[in-house]
Amino acid sequence: MSGEAMLIAAGIIAILLGLVHSTLGELVIFNKLRSHSIVPNQGGNILSVRQVRILWASWHLVTLFGWALGIILCSIADADGDILATRIWITNVISLVMLSGAILVLYATKGKHPGWIILTIIAVLSWLA
Repeated sequence: MSGEAMLIAAGIIAILLGLVHSTLGELVIFNKLRSHSIVPNQGGNILSVRQVRILWASWHLVTLFGWALGIILCSIADADGDILATRIWITNVISLVMLSGAILVLYATKGKHPGWIILTIIAVLSWLA
């Protein structure tokens, strides 16, 4: 198997892993912590609503990062030697996933967790690079 084929395989596996990770998390964990809401809001006697919300956001953030790495692996494999175009593509993917993560954390925590600010800064800096 060529290096390019291995990178594409690794990228596809990373994307599939993200899909399975989020799906199983929703089915096995978060459905039990949710009451009429997209974002889980029931922590029982153990977790506060705020803790459950950031746990949910962080869980899916891992999936977004996995997808981004999968896309990056596939794009590196497809690079035709144009390093500048590859760099632009990679920074755009990173920027998009960081912005997506920022929106996820902002929405899940209703802006109360500062992680969305840092993720937004990373997204903007990557985009402008």
